[in-house]
Amino acid sequence: MAQVIANSGHDDMIHDAVLDYYGRRLATCSSDKTIKIFEVEGESHRLTETLKGHEGAVWCVAWAHPKYGNILASASYDGKVFIWREQAGQWQRVHVSELHSASVNLVSWAPHDAGCILACASSDGNVSVLEFRDGAWGHQILPAHGLGVNAVSWAPSIAPGAIASAQQAPGPLRRFVTGGSDCSVKVWEWSAESSTYACVSTLSGHTDWVRDVAWSPTVLSKAYIASASQDKTVRIWTSTNPSLGDWQSTTLNFDAVAWRASWSLSGNVLAVSTGDNKVSLWKEKLTGGWECIKTIEE
Repeated sequence: MAQVIANSGHDDMIHDAVLDYYGRRLATCSSDKTIKIFEVEGESHRLTETLKGHEGAVWCVAWAHPKYGNILASASYDGKVFIWREQAGQWQRVHVSELHSASVNLVSWAPHDAGCILACASSDGNVSVLEFRDGAWGHQILPAHGLGVNAVSWAPSIAPGAIASAQQAPGPLRRFVTGGSDCSVKVWEWSAESSTYACVSTLSGHTDWVRDVAWSPTVLSKAYIASASQDKTVRIWTSTNPSLGDWQSTTLNFDAVAWRASWSLSGNVLAVSTGDNKVSLWKEKLTGGWECIKTIEE
């Protein structure tokens, strides 16, 4: 990935770089207000498209699941979220969301079986949830963290332990977590009764801004959320029943601000990037607690 970024063609700092579902395409975004699409072939890559239209730095790009087509979402300092679609080799902007009054910091697609749904975290304190249904984009706005929302991450669409139990869930779960500048982490769940997302848990403990949140894709006996904070810690929250909110937390301490946290696809290894240009990998011990299994210095 580093070599791709080194020859990215952007004039400014790269903020995000993500591969699509098949690993054949890379999207990058930058302070130069553009998004670049590369075709990846083995070790080589070639720039195929530059997407323009944002009026500020582009912080984040996210690919939708291929069942919805070649769709990319982008979030910018200009307060807008763009949805881009490629058809027959041509990229077009198919939707513009102008629901926020300040920077949109992160966008995250829901699990594909829950629907074509995008959550957007903004410095204006709100989370917007965009959903494509019946040929049109609908939206909801949720006041989430008064001082600003820095991150959002969706839960798996299957409840913890559901695979092992005989009970069938009524359908894919729609649940996500947010992290904010109010130092808190919040868990949200779709309510069919009120037809909106409701905050079902507020997780306190961080003493500074929560920079990132990541819900593990694992659907084993419990749910795992990692929250990375300016307070130089990552907290790992676990719950056997997130709807009831019985969250327990373990704290990992670092020498620098914890910027990002991400889980492996199998959900059992956590990568943490910190302000001292280190990435550390963590794994849960069989006896409980977490251990650092590797540190990579950039």
